[in-house]
Formats: sequence, structure tokens, C-alpha cells
Amino acid sequence: MNNTETGKTALILGATGGIGAEIALALLRRHWTIRVLARSPAPADAIYGNASQCDWRIGDALNHDDVMNAARDVDVIVHAVNPPGYRDWDKLVLPMIDNTIAAATVNKARIVLPGTIYNYGPDALPEPGENSPQNPITRKGAIRVAIEERLKAACDYGAKALIVRAGDFFGPTARNNWFSQCLVKPATPVTKITYPGKSGIGHQWAYLPDVAETMAQLLCRETELDDFARFHMAGYWDHDGQQMINAIRRVSGQQSARVAALPWNLMKLAKFFVPFFREATELHYLWQQPIRLNNQKLVSFLGSEPHTDLDVAITRTLRMLGCMEIENPKSSLPSEHPST
Repeated sequence: MNNTETGKTALILGATGGIGAEIALALLRRHWTIRVLARSPAPADAIYGNASQCDWRIGDALNHDDVMNAARDVDVIVHAVNPPGYRDWDKLVLPMIDNTIAAATVNKARIVLPGTIYNYGPDALPEPGENSPQNPITRKGAIRVAIEERLKAACDYGAKALIVRAGDFFGPTARNNWFSQCLVKPATPVTKITYPGKSGIGHQWAYLPDVAETMAQLLCRETELDDFARFHMAGYWDHDGQQMINAIRRVSGQQSARVAALPWNLMKLAKFFVPFFREATELHYLWQQPIRLNNQKLVSFLGSEPHTDLDVAITRTLRMLGCMEIENPKSSLPSEHPST
């Protein structure tokens, strides 16, 4: 199969970020034409190996004309862009989605959005469904709800939307997440694991290559999707808050790595100086109680959910974060995605 046989083009916004990079790679494997809007293609070399396999357009997701020009004649716009460094969410996020919606409406394209659990307040817990009420108690959650409301409204004017919601992200290309900014320290061997939750409280995780593979499989069945389609992923359910810790110890070979509780009170003081802490402290409630997304709708539609073995996922993540040697003679890794 080649690009002309596939006949599909996707514009990726946020292609050098975690989920943006993974969905681009998943669609490239399917021989889609990938167009990228970025301020610079330079960061892509480490992710894609050869940035020339994508059609790079220099521009900014905050610039209406840049987005409109880059989106001309595309079938899909992957909206995986976020404000850099967690800064100015309230000022930048909605203008960016408005630019994406405008471009999708003109081109009758489908917008793909990675969903979050921030949309849900305590009234929807512990097992929110695709149609559960979205009454967030945080500023960031309210913005995420506003994004989805705008996407739904845009479907009345020619655009389409696909939202795939999952637990906390981790993966080889991801940087701004709990795994890489809290549980382990990048570029350092695993000797300490800092865990944000309480022992005995379940938590849900999502491996980014699996999220991207799920999105790609759904896009391959575009004609069967609702104009406004939402699916939940199961990912990895850590039933007691210990399974992720145990897996990190196991694959790193550091069984004696100590576990420390995240000092939430100190983070609340430091939030005035560290942008990630400011955003993270709002989400404390998500670590104080179990929240589990159900993937029944997704499995009913696809037949199964793409799922990489947890040890494989963590090994690849730790290697790319510089927490493990690239080659581990004790590991025999199966393929990334057993289902396609």
C-alpha cells in the first residue's frame, strides 16, 4: 500500500510532543500522508529518525492563517498541542482549538483529540462513562470541558470529532506527565520512586503507543464513526497503586528502589515557581480515589483494545528517559502492538 492508494492526509498539531508523535508514527505505518505544522522541524529528528517522511510546514497553532493554510485538503487534524511548559493554559488553549475547528469546518475534516479524566468531578466517579456528566472542579478541567463542547458544536457545521479518553499517559516520547516528572527522574538510574497516590487506591495508566494505535484503528473505520465520537480506553489498571511501582522495580532490576510519597504540601508552596506543580496540585483529588474508565464501547467497536505488555511498555519508557541502558540482556521484548 502506498500514499496514493490510501488517499488520506492528516495534519498533526503537536507532532513533537508525546501523543502527537505517536499518532503520526501510527498513521505513517499505515501509509497516510502526514503533514505537520510546527515552529521548527528540528526536534523531530530524534523522534521520527527522518523528518523528511513528513510534510513539514513552519507555523504556529496559535496563528489562524498558519493553521488554515496547513490544513488545506486534509482528512484529519490531530489536535495534540498544548501550551509550552504548562504556562498560560487559560489564555492559549481555547484560541488554539478554535483555529483547529475553523480549519476542520472548511475542509470537512475530523478532529482527533486525546481526552483526559480532568473533565470529571467527584459526581461522575469512580467509573465515568462516555456520556457521564462533566462537572470538573479544577480550572484545567473546565477548559477541557469547554474544548469538547466546542468540538460537539462544530459537528453541526461540517466538522467531525473523535475523542479517545485514557488514564495518565506515559511512554517513550512523553515528557510532561506524572511518570517522567514524578515517579522517576530522567537521565538517572532508578533508585527512588516518588508516588503521588495512596497505597490501596487504584489508578489508571495509558501507554502512548497504545493510545495512538487505538486512534489509528478508529480512523481506519472513519465511515462507521459518529460525527461526534467518544471512546474510553482501559489501559493499565493498577488496582492498589503498587503494580506500577513493582513493574518499575522489576524491569529496571532495582528491586530495592525505595518508594517515597509525593510531598503535596510542599508542591502547593512551590507551585508559584514551578508551572508543572501549579497544574498538578489542582489534580490532587484524582490521586485520592479510584477512577477507572471502562472500555466496553471501544472493545465492542474494534473487537479488542491495543495493549502492550506492561513490562515492555515500562522498559521502553525507562530506556528513552535515560533511566536504563538501551540494551537489557534480561529482557526479551515482544512486538509493540499485538493487535492492529
